[in-house]
Amino acid sequence: MVKLALIQMNSTVGDFSGNADRILHFARRAHEQGANIVLTPELALAGYPPEDLLLRDSFYVACQKTLDELVIKLAEFPDLHVVVGHPLMQHGKRFNAASLLLNGRIQGSYRKQNLPNSQVFDEKRYFEAGHDVLVFQTEKTRFGIIICEDAWSSAVPIKVKTAGAEVLLILNGSPFHMNKQHLRYQVLRENVTSQGMAVVYTNLVGGQDELIFDGNSFVLDCHGQLQARLKHAEEDLQIIEFAGIHPQKSLIEPELSIEAQVYQALVLGVRDYIVKNNFPGVLLGLSGGVDSALTLMIAVDALGANKVRAVMMPSPYTAEISLIDSREMVNNLGIRYDEISIDTCFNAFTTTLAQEFKSLKIDATEENIQARIRGTLLMALSNKHGSIVLTTGNKSEMALGYCTLYGDMAGGFAVLKDIAKTMVYRLCAYRNSLHTDLGNKGAPIPERILTRAPSAELRPDQTDQDSLPPYAILDGIMQLYMEENLSSEHIIAIGYKKEDVETVTHLIKYNEYKRRQSPVGIRVTHRAFGRDWRYPITSKFRD
Repeated sequence: MVKLALIQMNSTVGDFSGNADRILHFARRAHEQGANIVLTPELALAGYPPEDLLLRDSFYVACQKTLDELVIKLAEFPDLHVVVGHPLMQHGKRFNAASLLLNGRIQGSYRKQNLPNSQVFDEKRYFEAGHDVLVFQTEKTRFGIIICEDAWSSAVPIKVKTAGAEVLLILNGSPFHMNKQHLRYQVLRENVTSQGMAVVYTNLVGGQDELIFDGNSFVLDCHGQLQARLKHAEEDLQIIEFAGIHPQKSLIEPELSIEAQVYQALVLGVRDYIVKNNFPGVLLGLSGGVDSALTLMIAVDALGANKVRAVMMPSPYTAEISLIDSREMVNNLGIRYDEISIDTCFNAFTTTLAQEFKSLKIDATEENIQARIRGTLLMALSNKHGSIVLTTGNKSEMALGYCTLYGDMAGGFAVLKDIAKTMVYRLCAYRNSLHTDLGNKGAPIPERILTRAPSAELRPDQTDQDSLPPYAILDGIMQLYMEENLSSEHIIAIGYKKEDVETVTHLIKYNEYKRRQSPVGIRVTHRAFGRDWRYPITSKFRD
């Protein structure tokens, strides 16, 4: 009976010593539980993706030094096979590699053969493709090693099986997006278990800038049946026993709802961005609206109430219920909360500009001044106290430019950047359903925030739908056009009104210049603005 320790760990890019310590920690735990094999994720020693750090020779030198030291430290666990993912430079060529460490020596290294170069991946920019296989035997079972994209076609798995492998070990740095897990099962059943091999799939967990790695590592038997699944969005270790080539059924963590998956991914993304970049805390502008309420809730869950500060900045157009609801929420959560009126600043701006604006109608200019005053105040507090500003805009607003440059777009991290407005409401409902740690205070997000009409409150009696289609329609069109790449004609044929489609698609194209200046934010769909969406600002093309 072979015991394999399936590891999903949270690596930090460039933290070689810290990542090596995590590997050593998990190896020790695995050894104590009688493991014969430890499998770590893709580039676990370096973190993933290191991007242009991979173009620096010194990065490989530091990695190799740490790997050599790790080999010696792991020798304290006799006969423990440890598979470690890391970048490798040989003869001036760079590879995405995995090495087998055993009894104080590197027994062999596998070099990734299929280099992904689409969506968020651009590995052909950094790596050469490998060609050789790596198969090893322990007890009577022969294990083959491949890396991530190698399993997204059948060629490499067949090559490894031909070399004698009976069980395929796959190291992964597979970013999260909604419904990704079922795609992973489908691909591995088509390309690996259909060849008669069982699969052990280990994945990174953690946040790296825009990307979230969700873990969800798993084991499939040679018939494609699920035998084990690790946690979502948490570090985890599970021991899998093999009787020959057959993995024995182990713990299968429950499958979470989409809302739970996304919410936990956002919490993980905020926590890792703040902690790994050594920010002392966060602050945000609280408006009494649903977006800032959800952002605040995520921040508190990620960091704790003592590292979160909310600032309400009322203007002459701020409704009293916005103040009441904001006060209720911060009282529920126990965070620091301040109210700073922008009336004086707004009057100063309008007085200063009175001559310039003489005889001109009040329009979006005055609305944007209010947003920019708020952005300036938040950035001043950030400068003075060191906390990073979390912006609160959602994907629907970013798509259509319903946001203000240097105003509500001012900040360091955009938590909801890839969250459509309709999903914002679903996530709020999910979080309220948990009812955690509030005693008799009720749901953490006040119900009225979820039921009142959304409004920027920058002019009298304003609502978002004054200038935008209803969010259910807007989000449907946005998803089809932006995420699924359908044409306007196709979307109209599906049943959306022509005027709505033309409005949404025009605004998406027109506001590219704004999105280029927005802060980095968390990716949870298969096509997010930023790394996935790369459209020119200057373009005359119209489809």
